[in-house]
Amino acid sequence: MFSVDWSLSERRHAPARTSLAIPISDGITLDAVVTRPDDDMPYPALLCAHAYRTTDQLMHMRPVGFSHARGHLEAGDPEFWARRGYAHVVVNVRGTGNSTGTYDNLGPRTIQDLADAIAWLASQTWCSGAVGMFGISYFAIVQPLVAQLSPPALKAIFAPYGYTDMYRDRYYHGGILSHKFMEMWLPTLDRPRLQSVLAAGDGRAAFDAGIAAAQADADLMAVPFLRDILADPLNGQNGMIADILQSPLDGQYYRERSVDYAHGCTVPAYFGGCWGVHGLHLPGALRSFANWNGPRKLTIGPPVYLDRPFYQYHQEALRWFDHWLKGNDTGMMDETDINLFIVGTGRWKSAQQWPLPETRFTRFYLHENGELSERGYTVGEGATTFSDSPYCHEALEFWTHPMVEETELAGPMVLNLHASTTDTEALWFVSVLHRDVHGTETLLTRGWLRGSQRATDPASSTPWQPWHPHDAREPLEPGVIHDFAIEIRPYAIALRPGERLGLRIKCADDEAPPTPLDAICQGHLSRATGARLTVHHNGDHPSHLVLPVTAGNRVGTFVSGGKL
Repeated sequence: MFSVDWSLSERRHAPARTSLAIPISDGITLDAVVTRPDDDMPYPALLCAHAYRTTDQLMHMRPVGFSHARGHLEAGDPEFWARRGYAHVVVNVRGTGNSTGTYDNLGPRTIQDLADAIAWLASQTWCSGAVGMFGISYFAIVQPLVAQLSPPALKAIFAPYGYTDMYRDRYYHGGILSHKFMEMWLPTLDRPRLQSVLAAGDGRAAFDAGIAAAQADADLMAVPFLRDILADPLNGQNGMIADILQSPLDGQYYRERSVDYAHGCTVPAYFGGCWGVHGLHLPGALRSFANWNGPRKLTIGPPVYLDRPFYQYHQEALRWFDHWLKGNDTGMMDETDINLFIVGTGRWKSAQQWPLPETRFTRFYLHENGELSERGYTVGEGATTFSDSPYCHEALEFWTHPMVEETELAGPMVLNLHASTTDTEALWFVSVLHRDVHGTETLLTRGWLRGSQRATDPASSTPWQPWHPHDAREPLEPGVIHDFAIEIRPYAIALRPGERLGLRIKCADDEAPPTPLDAICQGHLSRATGARLTVHHNGDHPSHLVLPVTAGNRVGTFVSGGKL
């Protein structure tokens, strides 16, 4: 790639591959494979850290769309980098593959290991002393965690598709356990040596007490996978999952494994994701861009997870690393910081801040007969009731009238819900839907909230994005109307005339996922008991969906149906 003003490292080197054993400060070694130019000159190194089979990362195969079978092929093309003058280093984290030690689920020791590895790589004769980090998903998750330690040799990271809050992004969406993805993901690890971090740190008595509390939770015990783990919590991989199950609230375990933007985070960083992985990586990209203390870029692409093996971002990453690791001014930092793909247009939109400055956050009220519109409430409007039980998860849907003009939405959303239940708990699952002129419906994005964890932190919340501390549970009082501010993951779409936007409210996500991408965002806990739930929508209890209108909808949708 080149322009009239800049050019990137050329494809001129022959690649060579060797195995490494990287010594770590506590005495373990990390197994690694380096692919670099076949000569004696020093080159920048790119560290790619993971927990999967290294041989899979080095395979030559034609890329295909994302699937569970290939989901872990995320280190990129080693020969692409070696041929352009970089040393591409794929390393197994402790307790996986041929690395020694015990896997601690991305705990502080694992992150310190990678900082040690960066220092060791920088000292090698074949390294220029400049090190970057590269890769997506798992490879991206570790990068900002390492960057916040500010290793001197780490000059830049390229970390699209990486969650940054282990509690909110990975295990407990809105305080609701996401267990299915965990069940699918664990077998992809390479011979993990797992143990319970809590049992080792807090002692066996505290661990056993936590297990007993988890076994008293009927919702957990209703899931065979979880019930079997709790029955034998220290057997093999069960220890790590048992730690998650007995830690349903945010706390030290998750904070130690999440990015703390108050410390470090000055390394130049490239973040990104796509609108389709809202149940895992998307929030981390937006959160990092908003809070990073150093130079940063953000790209949010179309709702299609990257092909495997991963290759799409290589030219963009080369431009990034040429700039920061080789001192080649590629002009990248003179361009806008944000690039967003707008679904329905096939085009990108550039910006300098998030949310976009042109956003008009607009309230769409929930009305009787399933209407969703900007109009206020009339006298006599009331409420809508539905049932939820292990045998039947009913749902409510509210739809806008057809759009009369192209309307662009780009940004975060929130459902401010006024609701009551016959139970002491409610697990809210909110879906935003799109219906085209032919009646075809597509899921755009989701939101979740455990009713007993509805408390928000006013200092950290905004009218368009509530912040739930998730540090305590306050049971619901049956029959009492409670307020729930349900964060819905962002999206960007241009709605054409005649198209509609919908809102689905349920207490489970039992729909069959149409694609592997959707499966990533589903598979949560549901209630083991039945209840009747009532959504209130009237002047006293104005339930409404806040939408980020960035273009169009100047005078609102039309109750007439929008026929011109």
